[in-house]
Amino acid sequence: MPDVRFFLQPSVSVIPLAAPNWTFRHGQMRCRTKVHSGTHWRQPLILGGLATYGVKNITKDCCTPDAKTSEQSGTYDPAAAHQLHIAQSLAVTPAGEALTENLRAEMMEIPGGVFEMGARRSSFPSDLDSPRRKVRVSPFLLAPTTVTNSQFDRFTRETGYRTVAEREGWSFVFHLLLGAELGRWPDSPPDLPWWRKVHGASWSAPEGPGSDVVSRPDHPVVHVTWYDALAYARWSGLRLPREAEWEFAARGGLKNKKFPWGDELMPGGRHAMNTFQGAFPHRNSGDDGWIGTAPADAFVPNGYGLYNMTGNVWEWVQDYFGALPVAGLLPAQDPAGPEDGYARVQRGGSYLCHVSYCDRYHVHSRTQNDPDSSAGNCGFRVAADL
Repeated sequence: MPDVRFFLQPSVSVIPLAAPNWTFRHGQMRCRTKVHSGTHWRQPLILGGLATYGVKNITKDCCTPDAKTSEQSGTYDPAAAHQLHIAQSLAVTPAGEALTENLRAEMMEIPGGVFEMGARRSSFPSDLDSPRRKVRVSPFLLAPTTVTNSQFDRFTRETGYRTVAEREGWSFVFHLLLGAELGRWPDSPPDLPWWRKVHGASWSAPEGPGSDVVSRPDHPVVHVTWYDALAYARWSGLRLPREAEWEFAARGGLKNKKFPWGDELMPGGRHAMNTFQGAFPHRNSGDDGWIGTAPADAFVPNGYGLYNMTGNVWEWVQDYFGALPVAGLLPAQDPAGPEDGYARVQRGGSYLCHVSYCDRYHVHSRTQNDPDSSAGNCGFRVAADL
């Protein structure tokens, strides 16, 4: 069963979101009213759909959109929204031991050990991904791919679960994926015209009405929030990986490398992951073979047999966003992130990462997003204890 120790009592307050309270700061749209105590501002999700209240913040130097406000009342109560979404996730009935054992049998055994987590120097200081620090991870199991459309379809059919984007009725879609329908969806977040608010966009209709996933059952499920990932984990009897586990696994046994295969962006002159090629955001050449998502098992797996640990889709992990484990004389043992917070961590980058816009397709790359945020480039994979 997923660990829900910190999910039920977030220390957040009601936030008025009248238009005058919004401003741009360090390339991000922020609310001047702070959340929690201290300096946590309402964060924008990286490149994707909103989930619950109507208007998302967006991280401009990143790759996915985030927090919603109430279109009707003009206020947003994150604590109430959190309680609602958690209740719906935990209301899912677990499938049972037979399914869990079948899924475990398909997972890769990650040996565990000590590694240096994070980057030597951060390209985005707000990501808090540097400097490196030693961390020890116990052996665990991790799915070789992100959860696919076919897997998520089975989950929704057996449980009747509806994602946050489905309940709210819309999500954000990257403009180049809308084709002839682009003019139908003119609404965009401030200063981000490449993201379009599409009514009817969800995991089963990634580009909105008229689209489906029938021809891409093996692609990663997208337009899922952290709460949706939690619901799937509860049903499957598995859990989300902790951030330290995810990074240890992504490195595939290599030491201090940028990518799951080494330091070259294109080893041997060949694409090794699905990112954005061309001139972002206006032209994607698709030189790696894909304009949107690629199959979850595309490209060569890393040393632990894991596919697409960088590129393709951002992956939700268990942890609240915060500083990496404190560096010390002894490696931190199985760190689980901050004990409380609001924003959750996403790892790995996506098909929209580009050196000029969101250079976060490295094994150490991380970002933060509100747990009720969905997007056309956000997915997840599951883990389990040994």
